[in-house]
Amino acid sequence: MVTGMQFHRCSTAMIDVWRKNPRIDRGNKEESEIRPCELGRHFLIVGHVLWAPMEKRVSFAYGRTLVTSRVVILVFLLAALAVLLAFSRSVDPLLAGALGGVLAAYLVVFILSPLFTDHWVTRSRIVLRQGWYFRAVVAFSEILDIGVGEEMGRGRVPLGIVRPFGQPAIFVTAGRTNLVTLRLRKPRRFWQSFGLRASEIIFDVVDRAGFLAAVEERQSLFTPVQADRANAELRD
Repeated sequence: MVTGMQFHRCSTAMIDVWRKNPRIDRGNKEESEIRPCELGRHFLIVGHVLWAPMEKRVSFAYGRTLVTSRVVILVFLLAALAVLLAFSRSVDPLLAGALGGVLAAYLVVFILSPLFTDHWVTRSRIVLRQGWYFRAVVAFSEILDIGVGEEMGRGRVPLGIVRPFGQPAIFVTAGRTNLVTLRLRKPRRFWQSFGLRASEIIFDVVDRAGFLAAVEERQSLFTPVQADRANAELRD
Protein backbone atom coordinates (compact mmCIF):
# COMPACT_ATOMS: atom_id res chain seq x y z
CA MET A 1 0.00 0.00 0.00
CA VAL A 2 1.34 3.43 -0.93
CA THR A 3 1.33 5.97 1.88
CA GLY A 4 1.83 9.70 2.03
CA MET A 5 5.18 9.28 3.77
CA GLN A 6 6.75 8.04 0.53
CA PHE A 7 6.22 11.35 -1.26
CA HIS A 8 7.57 14.71 -0.12
CA ARG A 9 7.29 17.19 -3.01
CA CYS A 10 4.61 19.57 -1.77
CA SER A 11 3.55 23.08 -2.77
CA THR A 12 2.34 25.64 -0.26
CA ALA A 13 -0.19 26.88 -2.78
CA MET A 14 -1.30 23.30 -3.40
CA ILE A 15 -1.81 22.69 0.33
CA ASP A 16 -3.83 25.90 0.64
CA VAL A 17 -6.09 24.83 -2.23
CA TRP A 18 -6.56 21.42 -0.64
CA ARG A 19 -7.45 22.92 2.74
CA LYS A 20 -10.05 25.25 1.21
CA ASN A 21 -11.68 22.59 -0.99
CA PRO A 22 -14.73 21.19 0.85
CA ARG A 23 -15.07 18.32 -1.63
CA ILE A 24 -11.83 16.67 -0.54
CA ASP A 25 -12.37 13.80 1.88
CA ARG A 26 -10.08 14.29 4.83
CA GLY A 27 -10.63 10.71 5.98
CA ASN A 28 -11.69 11.79 9.51
CA LYS A 29 -8.11 12.70 10.29
CA GLU A 30 -6.85 15.69 12.19
CA GLU A 31 -5.29 18.35 9.97
CA SER A 32 -1.88 17.83 11.57
CA GLU A 33 -1.95 14.15 10.55
CA ILE A 34 -2.79 14.77 6.88
CA ARG A 35 0.08 15.19 4.47
CA PRO A 36 -0.83 16.50 1.00
CA CYS A 37 1.87 15.40 -1.41
CA GLU A 38 2.43 15.42 -5.12
CA LEU A 39 1.80 12.32 -7.21
CA GLY A 40 1.49 13.28 -10.86
CA ARG A 41 -1.71 15.34 -11.00
CA HIS A 42 -3.20 13.94 -7.77
CA PHE A 43 -3.15 14.73 -4.07
CA LEU A 44 -1.96 11.82 -1.95
CA ILE A 45 -3.38 12.13 1.58
CA VAL A 46 -2.55 9.37 4.06
CA GLY A 47 -2.95 6.62 1.51
CA HIS A 48 -5.94 8.18 -0.29
CA VAL A 49 -5.33 9.41 -3.83
CA LEU A 50 -7.58 12.38 -4.57
CA TRP A 51 -8.03 14.08 -7.93
CA ALA A 52 -6.84 17.70 -8.01
CA PRO A 53 -7.26 19.23 -11.48
CA MET A 54 -5.22 22.29 -12.37
CA GLU A 55 -6.14 25.05 -14.80
CA LYS A 56 -4.50 24.67 -18.18
CA ARG A 57 -3.32 28.26 -18.06
CA VAL A 58 -3.62 31.33 -15.86
CA SER A 59 -3.65 34.85 -17.32
CA PHE A 60 -1.93 37.86 -15.76
CA ALA A 61 -2.42 41.42 -16.96
CA TYR A 62 0.42 43.88 -17.44
CA GLY A 63 0.49 47.65 -17.03
CA ARG A 64 -1.26 50.24 -19.19
CA THR A 65 1.27 53.09 -19.02
CA LEU A 66 2.57 52.17 -22.47
CA VAL A 67 -0.90 52.34 -24.03
CA THR A 68 -1.56 55.73 -22.39
CA SER A 69 1.68 57.18 -23.79
CA ARG A 70 0.86 55.88 -27.26
CA VAL A 71 -2.60 57.43 -27.13
CA VAL A 72 -0.96 60.78 -26.41
CA ILE A 73 1.38 60.30 -29.38
CA LEU A 74 -1.53 59.38 -31.66
CA VAL A 75 -3.54 62.44 -30.60
CA PHE A 76 -0.53 64.65 -31.33
CA LEU A 77 -0.06 63.10 -34.77
CA LEU A 78 -3.75 63.47 -35.60
CA ALA A 79 -3.66 67.12 -34.54
CA ALA A 80 -0.58 67.72 -36.69
CA LEU A 81 -2.25 66.04 -39.67
CA ALA A 82 -5.39 68.13 -39.19
CA VAL A 83 -3.36 71.35 -39.11
CA LEU A 84 -1.46 70.29 -42.21
CA LEU A 85 -4.69 69.58 -44.09
CA ALA A 86 -6.31 72.82 -42.90
CA PHE A 87 -3.49 75.12 -44.04
CA SER A 88 -2.44 73.29 -47.15
CA ARG A 89 -3.87 74.68 -50.38
CA SER A 90 -3.51 71.48 -52.31
CA VAL A 91 -3.38 68.08 -50.66
CA ASP A 92 -2.77 64.90 -52.58
CA PRO A 93 -5.69 62.58 -51.71
CA LEU A 94 -3.45 59.54 -52.06
CA LEU A 95 -0.94 60.99 -49.58
CA ALA A 96 -3.68 61.90 -47.12
CA GLY A 97 -5.19 58.44 -47.44
CA ALA A 98 -1.80 56.80 -46.91
CA LEU A 99 -1.16 58.85 -43.77
CA GLY A 100 -4.63 57.99 -42.47
CA GLY A 101 -3.98 54.29 -43.12
CA VAL A 102 -0.68 54.42 -41.25
CA LEU A 103 -2.31 56.07 -38.25
CA ALA A 104 -5.18 53.56 -38.30
CA ALA A 105 -2.69 50.66 -38.36
CA TYR A 106 -0.78 52.24 -35.48
CA LEU A 107 -4.03 52.49 -33.51
CA VAL A 108 -4.98 48.85 -34.06
CA VAL A 109 -1.58 47.20 -33.65
CA PHE A 110 0.15 49.31 -31.01
CA ILE A 111 -2.75 50.66 -28.94
CA LEU A 112 -5.70 48.29 -29.19
CA SER A 113 -3.95 44.92 -29.45
CA PRO A 114 -2.03 45.29 -26.12
CA LEU A 115 -5.39 45.73 -24.39
CA PHE A 116 -6.46 42.23 -25.44
CA THR A 117 -3.38 40.19 -24.54
CA ASP A 118 -1.98 39.00 -21.20
CA HIS A 119 0.94 36.99 -19.93
CA TRP A 120 0.16 33.29 -19.42
CA VAL A 121 1.46 30.66 -17.04
CA THR A 122 0.62 27.19 -18.35
CA ARG A 123 1.41 23.77 -16.96
CA SER A 124 4.86 23.68 -18.49
CA ARG A 125 5.84 27.15 -19.68
CA ILE A 126 5.49 30.90 -19.48
CA VAL A 127 4.05 32.78 -22.46
CA LEU A 128 4.89 36.49 -22.52
CA ARG A 129 2.74 38.70 -24.72
CA GLN A 130 2.54 42.35 -25.65
CA GLY A 131 -0.10 42.93 -28.28
CA TRP A 132 0.17 41.21 -31.63
CA TYR A 133 3.79 42.20 -32.10
CA PHE A 134 5.49 40.27 -29.29
CA ARG A 135 5.16 36.68 -28.13
CA ALA A 136 7.82 34.65 -26.32
CA VAL A 137 7.33 31.08 -25.12
CA VAL A 138 9.71 30.03 -22.35
CA ALA A 139 9.57 26.42 -21.14
CA PHE A 140 10.30 25.85 -17.46
CA SER A 141 13.35 23.81 -18.50
CA GLU A 142 14.82 26.94 -20.13
CA ILE A 143 14.55 29.08 -16.99
CA LEU A 144 17.64 29.53 -14.85
CA ASP A 145 15.76 31.58 -12.27
CA ILE A 146 12.86 33.98 -12.01
CA GLY A 147 12.04 36.51 -9.34
CA VAL A 148 11.27 40.08 -8.39
CA GLY A 149 12.97 42.54 -10.72
CA GLU A 150 15.47 45.07 -9.48
CA GLU A 151 13.83 48.34 -8.54
CA MET A 152 14.76 51.13 -10.94
CA GLY A 153 13.90 54.78 -11.16
CA ARG A 154 10.69 55.33 -13.12
CA GLY A 155 12.63 57.18 -15.80
CA ARG A 156 15.09 54.31 -16.21
CA VAL A 157 12.53 51.67 -17.16
CA PRO A 158 11.92 51.79 -20.92
CA LEU A 159 8.44 51.07 -22.25
CA GLY A 160 7.74 48.69 -25.09
CA ILE A 161 10.13 46.11 -26.53
CA VAL A 162 13.62 47.44 -25.85
CA ARG A 163 17.00 45.70 -26.01
CA PRO A 164 19.57 48.20 -24.67
CA PHE A 165 23.01 47.93 -26.23
CA GLY A 166 25.63 46.63 -23.83
CA GLN A 167 23.08 44.85 -21.64
CA PRO A 168 22.09 41.16 -21.74
CA ALA A 169 18.42 41.93 -21.08
CA ILE A 170 15.39 42.66 -23.22
CA PHE A 171 12.60 44.77 -21.72
CA VAL A 172 9.01 43.72 -22.43
CA THR A 173 7.39 46.40 -20.35
CA ALA A 174 4.01 48.12 -20.52
CA GLY A 175 4.39 49.58 -17.03
CA ARG A 176 7.27 50.75 -14.85
CA THR A 177 6.35 48.93 -11.62
CA ASN A 178 5.96 45.30 -10.48
CA LEU A 179 8.90 44.16 -12.59
CA VAL A 180 9.87 40.50 -12.92
CA THR A 181 13.28 39.28 -14.09
CA LEU A 182 13.49 35.96 -15.94
CA ARG A 183 16.99 34.60 -16.57
CA LEU A 184 17.45 32.06 -19.34
CA ARG A 185 19.85 29.12 -19.25
CA LYS A 186 20.95 29.99 -22.78
CA PRO A 187 20.67 33.36 -24.54
CA ARG A 188 18.13 33.51 -27.35
CA ARG A 189 17.51 35.83 -30.27
CA PHE A 190 14.46 38.08 -30.45
CA TRP A 191 13.43 39.33 -33.87
CA GLN A 192 11.62 42.23 -32.20
CA SER A 193 15.04 43.54 -31.15
CA PHE A 194 16.59 43.09 -34.61
CA GLY A 195 17.83 39.60 -33.81
CA LEU A 196 19.99 40.58 -30.85
CA ARG A 197 20.54 37.92 -28.19
CA ALA A 198 19.35 38.30 -24.62
CA SER A 199 19.79 36.11 -21.56
CA GLU A 200 17.31 38.03 -19.40
CA ILE A 201 13.73 39.11 -19.97
CA ILE A 202 12.43 41.93 -17.81
CA PHE A 203 8.65 42.39 -17.87
CA ASP A 204 5.89 43.78 -15.67
CA VAL A 205 2.86 42.08 -14.17
CA VAL A 206 0.04 43.81 -12.30
CA ASP A 207 -0.27 40.89 -9.83
CA ARG A 208 3.41 40.09 -9.45
CA ALA A 209 3.02 37.99 -6.30
CA GLY A 210 0.28 35.90 -7.88
CA PHE A 211 2.32 35.39 -11.04
CA LEU A 212 5.42 34.19 -9.17
CA ALA A 213 3.28 31.92 -6.96
CA ALA A 214 1.67 30.35 -10.03
CA VAL A 215 5.08 29.72 -11.59
CA GLU A 216 6.44 28.20 -8.39
CA GLU A 217 3.42 25.95 -8.01
CA ARG A 218 3.63 24.57 -11.52
CA GLN A 219 7.39 24.14 -11.42
CA SER A 220 7.10 22.08 -8.24
CA LEU A 221 4.20 19.91 -9.40
CA PHE A 222 4.93 19.01 -12.97
CA THR A 223 7.85 17.79 -14.99
CA PRO A 224 8.66 20.49 -17.55
CA VAL A 225 8.35 19.74 -21.24
CA GLN A 226 11.81 19.82 -22.79
CA ALA A 227 12.20 22.76 -25.15
CA ASP A 228 13.94 20.67 -27.82
CA ARG A 229 11.31 17.93 -27.98
CA ALA A 230 9.20 17.54 -31.08
CA ASN A 231 6.07 19.70 -30.95
CA ALA A 232 7.05 20.94 -27.49
CA GLU A 233 5.52 24.34 -28.21
CA LEU A 234 2.15 22.73 -28.85
CA ARG A 235 1.98 21.02 -25.46
CA ASP A 236 0.75 22.49 -22.20
